[in-house]
Amino acid sequence: MLLRIDPLSPVPLFEQLAASIRADAGSGALRVGERLPAAREVAAALDINVHTVLRAYQLLRDEGLVDLRRGRGAVVTARAGEYSSLGLAIPQLVEEAKRLGLSAAALTALVTKEYLS
Repeated sequence: MLLRIDPLSPVPLFEQLAASIRADAGSGALRVGERLPAAREVAAALDINVHTVLRAYQLLRDEGLVDLRRGRGAVVTARAGEYSSLGLAIPQLVEEAKRLGLSAAALTALVTKEYLS
């Protein structure tokens, strides 16, 4: 699992971290029952505050993607399997958008419009 954040992005770090974990769930890099790294380890590796990591983990818990248990840490739930089908569809969507000459911004706008409708 490769956690990615961009400190220069306007998106809050905890949201970037949660998105990175969601992406790994979608790609199949995370499996049901797998334990996420301890919040302290992630914070040290990314040079961010441990509370930022915990906030990302709590967001993922609220979405049902991870189960947080004292002493066990964050464990990937069965919901991660649902993300994998989305992970398969996204590359196809991006490939089709490229074939049609759509920019990333145009594709994002289309997806956002569809999501909000």
